[in-house]
Amino acid sequence: MHVEEKLTAETFPASPEKATLEGKNKFLGFWLFLGGETVLFAALFATFLALREQTNGGPTSQELFQLPLVFLATMILLTSSLTSVYAMYHMKNFEFKKMQLWLGITVLLGALFLGLEIYEFTEYVHEGHTITSSAFGSAFYVLVGTHGAHVAFGLCWITTLIIRNARRGLDLHNAPKYYVASLYWHFIDVVWIFIFTVVYLMGMVG
Repeated sequence: MHVEEKLTAETFPASPEKATLEGKNKFLGFWLFLGGETVLFAALFATFLALREQTNGGPTSQELFQLPLVFLATMILLTSSLTSVYAMYHMKNFEFKKMQLWLGITVLLGALFLGLEIYEFTEYVHEGHTITSSAFGSAFYVLVGTHGAHVAFGLCWITTLIIRNARRGLDLHNAPKYYVASLYWHFIDVVWIFIFTVVYLMGMVG
């Protein structure tokens, strides 16, 4: 029997995500991965800022963007980040079922955000704003769409962890996986804050 199977709330370490060498390596590897992701999004933001005025006679950002819808999506995604924090709090307290519950809520909120984004894109396409209509359209859809793809990947990642460990429970082997997935989700939220500011708020100002 593995040591992890004998863990209790009293013996569970305060930082289970770093309690093993494997966990520490996952943590380090994630930050290296995050560095590459940061460079990727920095390049996409720079491209968007350079091309956001190139509408090719099509609709401008002031004519397209619906701030109430985007603001709602933003609040939903930020709330999902908070529920992820609650999940990690329960993980550190060896409360597996509560952790799974809050992660499930995180997934539901993330899926709702993704649904709103798809709806937004559909509305823009109906108004003639597509990825091939202009340089502005290309830069917008690549930037926001790349973020949406990251959200979809995060949803699949967390959902897989929830399902795979439903019977196994929490141990020192899977605790780092939960923690890294939570950090990834926070990264997605931070990127969206920049998108909301640079793309939508600046786009409405002109």
